Amino acid sequence: MDNMQNHESCAHASGAGAATGVASASAAQGLYNALFMDHVNHPDWCFEMTDASISHTGVNPSCGDELVFYLKINDQGIIEEASYQGHGCAISQASADMMSDCIIDKSADEARALCGLFGRMIRAELTSEDDIQDLSDASLLKDISHMPARVKCAELAWNTLQEMLTPKTKA
Repeated sequence: MDNMQNHESCAHASGAGAATGVASASAAQGLYNALFMDHVNHPDWCFEMTDASISHTGVNPSCGDELVFYLKINDQGIIEEASYQGHGCAISQASADMMSDCIIDKSADEARALCGLFGRMIRAELTSEDDIQDLSDASLLKDISHMPARVKCAELAWNTLQEMLTPKTKA
């Protein structure tokens, strides 16, 4: 699969946003490093997947970030490809790109487990590097736990994936 897709459908902003206080300002400075900005400015997975097995829209109503997440799942239940399209702040867009990297070649159960791990990390319930190593580049977002107004931005893609992969119960 050629990841040199047209990324015009992924609008992103840059900058630290409304971080306040010493802890938030320090967290924002640590967050906006070269690897983070590479996910923002050169996303690998920001494109519409026309042959997706499933897609789902996620919205953060508090700030207007929105994305459509796409998955291609093979007959064995393994995620072969992931992509997204949307608009929002740098944090929401980078998080979606990092998550896409993280879930390829995982089963739905493994991907849901990673969503739970990310949620615990972003709420500062897990802080050890050993605990969060499975999140790969997404572990860069751990300091967002010091920026409460930005947690929902970071969680948007992960919550959208969790909703996609959670079996629906029939009424």
